[in-house]
Amino acid sequence: MRPSHLALCLGLALVLAACGRQQSAVELSAAGTSNPASAPIAAQTDTPAVKPKTAEQASDLPAKITRINEDGSETVEDVPSDSGAHNPLLAAVASTVAAATSTASAATTTGPTPWQEGVNYKRLVPAQPTEVPTGQVEVLEFFWYACPHCNAIDPSIEAWLKTKPAYVSFSRVPVMWNEGHRSLARLYYTLQSLGKLDQLHSEVFKEIHVHGDFLVAADPNNTAETEHMQAVFVRKFGISEADFTKTYHSFAVETALQRADELGQRYRIDGVPTFVVNGKFLADVGTAGTPERLLTLVGDLAALEHKH
Repeated sequence: MRPSHLALCLGLALVLAACGRQQSAVELSAAGTSNPASAPIAAQTDTPAVKPKTAEQASDLPAKITRINEDGSETVEDVPSDSGAHNPLLAAVASTVAAATSTASAATTTGPTPWQEGVNYKRLVPAQPTEVPTGQVEVLEFFWYACPHCNAIDPSIEAWLKTKPAYVSFSRVPVMWNEGHRSLARLYYTLQSLGKLDQLHSEVFKEIHVHGDFLVAADPNNTAETEHMQAVFVRKFGISEADFTKTYHSFAVETALQRADELGQRYRIDGVPTFVVNGKFLADVGTAGTPERLLTLVGDLAALEHKH
């Protein structure tokens, strides 16, 4: 295998592994992941969030499905392979999921939104302090540039930001689970410090997900190579390597990275994209149902906090 192909494969492994923090031993090895140090975190309610599968997930043709019986027990059944012929079981699963998604979306637009604590979002106990002025509601999005789900939802977030109420104070927080994540987080805060984030935020997503340049070395621990790759990327947008390098290692960026790490541990972030509303509520696409419903949920929770 040629070096370029090896790098691509390792990059793909990194992308596929880390939209959630929990990974298999093989994925951890491929991504160069280490277990982060533990830190005090916010206690969460004992009721787990139920994450309904989306129509996109149903189309992945699972090998097994889990049925919920009337007595509450679960039965795992094999799904017959579909070699091109119509598979009634898979069709039924996909149809059911599609119907549920359609019904949930309709409820959002035509009637009261049926948000349920412990199902659509988690309440954090105790609530965590925020860093916004009185009268503002803090909304944090934990994300990772190489996550395909973060890439997919980002245009919707950008559209939402243009219409959100003035009392919503929105910030993105890159996750810091391993050296690969940290390197892309450093790029994020470097662009922010250079005043280029608004211009290049979407360009970073495009470079990774469209052009296939992961902006992280095949060995994520080779930070020198990663820095060079990122410097080459930003040079296309008129940022000199000298300015980039100086800012990349600046005190401001180091401080921002430390804060992001602390926030990720405080809120127990183990998947992205994840939203935290005013230090009290946590939600993601799985709990909300769809990206569109997630942003509606975030807006509704923010409005509730603003009234209080």
